[in-house]
Amino acid sequence: MFRNQKRRSHKPLALLFLLLTLVLPRAVAETCLSASEMDEPTRSALERTARQFFDYASQGDVFDLKQAAIGSLAANFASIEGVVVDQKPIYAGAQPTVRASYLLEAPSGTPLARAEFLCGVWATSSWASFAINNLPSGRYGVVIQDLSTRKGKFALTMVLRQEGGAWKLAGYYSKPEEVDGHDSQWFLTKAREYKTKGSRLNAWFYYLTAWDLAAPVDFMSTRALDKLSDEMDSVRPADLPTGDHPLALAASGGRSYQVIYLSALPAGNDLHLLVKYRMADVSNTQQMFDENMAVIRAIVGRYPEFREAFDGVVARATEPSGRDYGTLLAMKDVK
Repeated sequence: MFRNQKRRSHKPLALLFLLLTLVLPRAVAETCLSASEMDEPTRSALERTARQFFDYASQGDVFDLKQAAIGSLAANFASIEGVVVDQKPIYAGAQPTVRASYLLEAPSGTPLARAEFLCGVWATSSWASFAINNLPSGRYGVVIQDLSTRKGKFALTMVLRQEGGAWKLAGYYSKPEEVDGHDSQWFLTKAREYKTKGSRLNAWFYYLTAWDLAAPVDFMSTRALDKLSDEMDSVRPADLPTGDHPLALAASGGRSYQVIYLSALPAGNDLHLLVKYRMADVSNTQQMFDENMAVIRAIVGRYPEFREAFDGVVARATEPSGRDYGTLLAMKDVK
């Protein structure tokens, strides 16, 4: 899958649907061209194809979009289909603008466990890099389109793969560029304010949100994204909970929970705090609701700074299998 190995341990927001999972020989020399470096017929074909695929999506035409996909993606199309259907009312009538396009070539050769592409000219706005694991050799295009919709601004990134003389859909990534009308720069400013006040957890989660809103996909880096990553490292908490190092959270009634994940969770016009914790069995929904309420109150009680930064808290009781049960409580109702 396409992953940005530098940052993705903390990215919950990205819609990741690329299904290129073959482990094939590593390329001897991966190459990349930005739009200004491509020949005009190639650039035009890439951008024209991406626009056609957007038209399918804006019409909710999952049949033609699936028909235009590479075989491995078409065989596992349910996730993309769900996103396209859900977003049809949002994308209908929108006019996309191409922000950037890239041509990536991964020649056949020795095993391609990780492909790294450097694109454009360093120190210019065209520069970007892509870090991609388990990428089959071939010729790829990445086209990033910006859209202004009635639900705010979105970035739609498509990965295309050349098969024969045609460009086929190999990845579809749709994500908002705003939360409640606030863009990446707004969250970056707020993160700096929280940092100055000593609210390091709030600063960290707002930096993460700024990064996610600015990054069209999580396997891409730019000079601006790298600069933001470097800045946010100054407030990176040393004790964020993980599955290997859970946070012991004391709650009322002598209860204790093992928290395994904390992150910001954009949801429409709201920014919530997401809390995942261990539970052996989540089948009893009434019990899970009560446990979730206890976790929400306990986490806000332990970190009262969250009251200022988030609209609500989502607690998800999570089994070892990954099955979970979630509950949202608005921050104003956390007593």
